[in-house]
Amino acid sequence: MKRSFFVMFLAVVALIVTLPGESPEVAGAQETTTLRLATLAPRGSPWDRAFRAWANSLRQETNGRLRLQFYLGGSQGDERDYIRKMQAGQLDGAAVTATGLGQIVRPVLVLSAPGIFREYRQIDRVRNALDDQFDGQFAESGYKLMGWGDVGRARIFSNRPIQRPQDLRSVRPWAWREDVIFTEFLSVVGANPQRLGVNEVLPALQTRRVDAFPASALAAVSLQWYNHATHVTQQSDSILVGATIIKKDKYDALPEDLRAALDSTAERAHRVLSSTIRRADDRAYEAIIRRGVTAVDISGHRAEWEQAARRTRQNLAGRLYSRELLQQVERTAGR
Repeated sequence: MKRSFFVMFLAVVALIVTLPGESPEVAGAQETTTLRLATLAPRGSPWDRAFRAWANSLRQETNGRLRLQFYLGGSQGDERDYIRKMQAGQLDGAAVTATGLGQIVRPVLVLSAPGIFREYRQIDRVRNALDDQFDGQFAESGYKLMGWGDVGRARIFSNRPIQRPQDLRSVRPWAWREDVIFTEFLSVVGANPQRLGVNEVLPALQTRRVDAFPASALAAVSLQWYNHATHVTQQSDSILVGATIIKKDKYDALPEDLRAALDSTAERAHRVLSSTIRRADDRAYEAIIRRGVTAVDISGHRAEWEQAARRTRQNLAGRLYSRELLQQVERTAGR
């Protein structure tokens, strides 16, 4: 009887120590770290699909030890909320546009200065040239720059033709509350912005509080804003950019092998993301035109747009970025 009891006791002990999470040694070997990242990208969008592919690759390469959890569609608020939540430890990272990046490192907003980039090859040259500089500035601010991304070509959507910069005076254009660049552009041309967060734009379009907005075609489709526009500019002289960032203390705390896996999968994911978004944005523009939105040719007033863009860039030099940095970007882009 005593022997049976002893055998049963050993069996129970063996069962207990092999239960998941009960053994420190086993738990340490199988411990999972999850990085929480927020984005405005809607579920089902090309950005969402790229982020999910990245998360799947990372999970597979680390045998589930490192995972990415993306909060999509602005569920964590606007980009200013992401910055605040990262600082408070409620988020570990975010995929943000230049507007969000500029809240951490002001000079990065030079990439959004109007009139510099008409082709993707131009912004690729500039980002490659400034990558180390921006990496260092983000690191000094407590962030790890994981990779650059694209949002598409900047266009102006509206409910009437916008051919000249001064035409913006006759509409109610949206400006992102934290977007210093477009707000300054509107000031230069004498227009009055409706300053709202991204999640406020669709209701404002539905109520006609806003009847013009800057966006890429892909963003306008993904966010369903294009349904409330009748016209869109055919030409674009700006590329909307973004990047994925992670809090540096979270990144540094990872074991070396997990950091290496995160770096390699991030590099692949952002390379694929850029090419995917560029193609998808061109297709989105073509789809919008097929669905009845009228393309507005602004080439006849190109000089006026370039003058307004130049004034905007110069007005912001010394406030957001140095004049020397602006000149370097213009030279590298071939302007």
